[in-house]
Amino acid sequence: MKIARTATTLLLVTAAAGVAPAAASAAQFEGRIVSVNREAKTFRIHDSERGTKRIKVNRNTRFERIAGFSALKAGMRRVEVIAKRKNGRWVATKVERSGGGGEHGGHGGDDD
Repeated sequence: MKIARTATTLLLVTAAAGVAPAAASAAQFEGRIVSVNREAKTFRIHDSERGTKRIKVNRNTRFERIAGFSALKAGMRRVEVIAKRKNGRWVATKVERSGGGGEHGGHGGDDD
């Protein structure tokens, strides 16, 4: 009971102070690459629900099913980005191609 009360108090104090949990600062974008700025290490992605966002990449950005920042091209579709706000910018933590098949359901290609 005391632990639950302490946890509730902590949540109320955090909410009152306007401090958001770390997970709340992350966002996911999915869509088409509009442009790429190689010098600034940024790209713009158009998400049909969130509009067009400028995303910064850094040495910590992970790429999956894309061969790194140099492989991003304007017009590329089905790109997913997980990004966090840092100093007023969206900084990508992960960039990947969505879809693409693979083995679903764990059958290993055998439907028996």
